[in-house]
Amino acid sequence: MDFMKKYEYWLNSDSIDEKDKEELRGLKDNPKEIEDRFFKDLSFGTGGIRGVRGIGTNRINKYVIRKATQGLANYMLTFNEKEAKEQGIIIAHDCRIGAREYALNTARVMAANGIKAYIYEDLRSTPELSFGVRYKGTMAGIVVTASHNPVEYNGYKVYWNDGAQVVDPHATLIVDEVNKISTLEEIKVISEENGREKGLIIQLDNKIDDDYIKEIKKQTIISEIQGKESFKIVYTPLHGTGGRPMERILTDFGYSYEVVKEQIKPDGNFPTVTYANPEEIAAFNLGTKLADETGAKIVMANDPDADRIGIAVKDDDNNWYYPNGNQVGLLLLQYILNNKKDIDSNAKAITTVVSTPMIDTIAPKRNVGVIKTLTGFKYIGEKIRQFENKELDGSYLFGFEESYGYLIGTHARDKDALVTSMIIAEMAVYYNSIGSSIYNELQNLYKEYGYYLEGIKSVTLKGKDGLEKMATLMSELRENVKDTLINKKIKIKRDFETHKEYDLVTGEIKDIKLPKENVLQFVLEDDTYITARPSGTEPKIKFYFSVNADSNENVKEKLDKSMTDFESILKL
Repeated sequence: MDFMKKYEYWLNSDSIDEKDKEELRGLKDNPKEIEDRFFKDLSFGTGGIRGVRGIGTNRINKYVIRKATQGLANYMLTFNEKEAKEQGIIIAHDCRIGAREYALNTARVMAANGIKAYIYEDLRSTPELSFGVRYKGTMAGIVVTASHNPVEYNGYKVYWNDGAQVVDPHATLIVDEVNKISTLEEIKVISEENGREKGLIIQLDNKIDDDYIKEIKKQTIISEIQGKESFKIVYTPLHGTGGRPMERILTDFGYSYEVVKEQIKPDGNFPTVTYANPEEIAAFNLGTKLADETGAKIVMANDPDADRIGIAVKDDDNNWYYPNGNQVGLLLLQYILNNKKDIDSNAKAITTVVSTPMIDTIAPKRNVGVIKTLTGFKYIGEKIRQFENKELDGSYLFGFEESYGYLIGTHARDKDALVTSMIIAEMAVYYNSIGSSIYNELQNLYKEYGYYLEGIKSVTLKGKDGLEKMATLMSELRENVKDTLINKKIKIKRDFETHKEYDLVTGEIKDIKLPKENVLQFVLEDDTYITARPSGTEPKIKFYFSVNADSNENVKEKLDKSMTDFESILKL
């Protein structure tokens, strides 16, 4: 069905509310906008379904949510009808505009299919949803969120019974079921009132919150640290879900902290920031201002669904320094290795193929194994399950990805900014108590293991034309880049779509034992890493860079030059 036929079908369908038809009628003289909204259906990426809010098949709205949920329900019933109905599903949502409506529509579709839907009373974090799946013993879980995406986005992530986001074979088979639904009339839906009366939409009580917090607290490494009461911390949830649980955790552990009052209240409009994303330095402006006023030495910021955390710390010159996701991941790993008791002799750290290669230098010297996955924390969650099922040797120690996602403990199977914030607060206080700091410890890591630095270039390419441009860029890199890149010899080329690693020095070809994904990685003669990856959740193609050198100054200069040279080659 072409985009105009889809548009007309929605315009005339009895399943579409009149107010939504009015929005569609307003597009009748704008064929380009109609094409953008209907040229494709939103698909599952690394984080489930995510897109711009609006009416159309290529937008996030209650009809797209219902269709995805009906497909998931069909899969659950096919997988095991008895267990699907007995175990049910658990549903959460964050502060995003429309999130509660989408969560309730999810519950209404599940209930219409005879599947119990447990739903939180109001907004909850993504890691608590992950925890909740195993806590309630449900077959699946859904959290309505667009994570750190801009304000106009919403979406949802799908989880399986291990508490991790769905991976293959479930992911592909769920998508197949969703794609089988060709009309809106095939979707079953009942009213919220009817669902509750039948005992199929079930309100969760606060006990699950209490037990989640208890599990987080178990992950503390050093509980008593001198000077905790005098070391000031600033925290902000950036208008998201993290405020209530994080204040509770910090208070219970006796930390001295201030919250950014302008950002503590959940608000899906994110009025004080351009992007509610802790990867953006500008998101810290109010936090560092408050820290300067109160004498705080660290600012912690969560994204809207509280699965990512970024920090700002003071450097040696008392200026604010913003460690990237890789740096925080390595600092946490080092802190765990130095202070955690009873670490398994075969413990493994898990990270992704686009995260810092510096871990490959640190881990062997600390007798820790490293497992690398594709981008997306769902793959790290999958590894935890494989450890538990004895499919992998060893045990899970710590997982992180460059995009500010970390998991300490296995209470959740997704990145958890709340437990990470707790450990970062602990780490900051501990280093202060021994006359050091997070910044100093980062420099100590570099002095011991070498200076590494990473950068990302994101190119936004919206709409149908954007998809075509992304495909062209990947094709050019795959087919035309042979022996050299940015005037340096290529040592290794990895194509994760074809599952092949090419050693251009020896001529050896190895199989890559990871799921198929449209990702290319080049390792150059000086161990510069350049990785190209179209985003699974946004209309972007991302280029990841990692370099190493013998000093902070030289590594920064090398990174800047590598990124500039690459951009000029691709004319980005």
